Amino acid sequence: MEEEKKGFFARLKTGLKKTRDNIVNGIDSVFSGFSSIDEEFYEELEEILIMGDIGVDATEEILARLKEEVKRRHIKEPEDCRQLLIDSIKEQMRVEEAAYEFENRQSVILVIGVNGVGKTTTIGKLAALLKGQGRKVLIAAADTFRAAAGGQLKEWADRAGVDMIGGAEGADPSSVVFDAVSAAKARKADILLIDTAGRLHNKKNLMEELKKMNRVIEREFPDAYRENLIVLDGTTGQNALAQAREFAEAASLTGIVLTKLDGTAKGGIAVAIQSQLHVPVKYIGVGESLEDLQKFDPNEFVNALFDVS
Repeated sequence: MEEEKKGFFARLKTGLKKTRDNIVNGIDSVFSGFSSIDEEFYEELEEILIMGDIGVDATEEILARLKEEVKRRHIKEPEDCRQLLIDSIKEQMRVEEAAYEFENRQSVILVIGVNGVGKTTTIGKLAALLKGQGRKVLIAAADTFRAAAGGQLKEWADRAGVDMIGGAEGADPSSVVFDAVSAAKARKADILLIDTAGRLHNKKNLMEELKKMNRVIEREFPDAYRENLIVLDGTTGQNALAQAREFAEAASLTGIVLTKLDGTAKGGIAVAIQSQLHVPVKYIGVGESLEDLQKFDPNEFVNALFDVS
C-alpha cells in the first residue's frame, strides 16, 4: 500500500508539471525578485494565483492568511514567505475526516457530470478502491442514453471485480436505479455506485431525470447514507466550475472527483472549486490504470505542486 502511495505521488508530481510551470515558477520569481514584503509584492502574488486558475475567492483567502502570518511572525524577507504560502494553500484545501463517512456506512453514491470528463472510468476505479478496503460494491448503469455506456461500464466493473446492474438502451434511468437499489438491499451490498447520463447543463429534462433518481433512492432506500459526487475534468479549468454550479442546482453535491490532472496546466482549479462551491475535492485522478484514482490529500497535492518531497 505504501509503495502504491509513493507511486501515485510520483505520478502526481509528474502530472502537475505543467501546472507547476504555470503557477509555481511565477511565484518563485516574485519571492526572489522582491527585496521587501509590500503591497506590490502581494499584488504580484495575487495576479499569478488568479492567472493559475486558483480563482479570485480562494486567492483572497490564501493571501489574507499569508498576510496574517507574516505580521504575526514579523517576517521581513519575501523568501521566508514560500513555506507560509504553501501552508496557506494546504489550509484552503483541507478535507474533513467526516467527508469519507460513506466508506464506513451502507451508502448510495450517485456519480454525475457531463460526457467526456471520465465518469465511467472514475466509477470503475472508485469501485476497485472501495473493494480494496473490503467493501462489497455494486454498480448500476443508469446512463441509458448513450449506446456504449453500459458496455464500457461493464468492462470497468469486470476489471474491478464487482457486479453490475444494467438497463436496456433507452430504458428509464429511474427504473434502473429502482432495480439496483432492490439488488443492493437483497445482496447486502455496502456501497451502490450509480452511473448517470452525461447531462449537459442546458438540458433541463436531464436535470429533472436526476431529481427523479434521487426521489427513487430516498423512497426505496431511506436508511442509506447518501453521496453525490461530481466528476470534473481538470483540463477544463474555469469551465469545470461552471459545470459544477449547474449541477449543484439539481443535486446537493457532497464531493468532487477531479480527473485528468496529469498533463494540464490548470491544476490550480482544484483550489478554486473547493473554495467557490464549499464542496471538498475527495478524489483525484492522474492516469488510466485502476490505481490512478486516489483519495485527495491536500498536503500531498500542494507538495507535488511545489515540488516539495
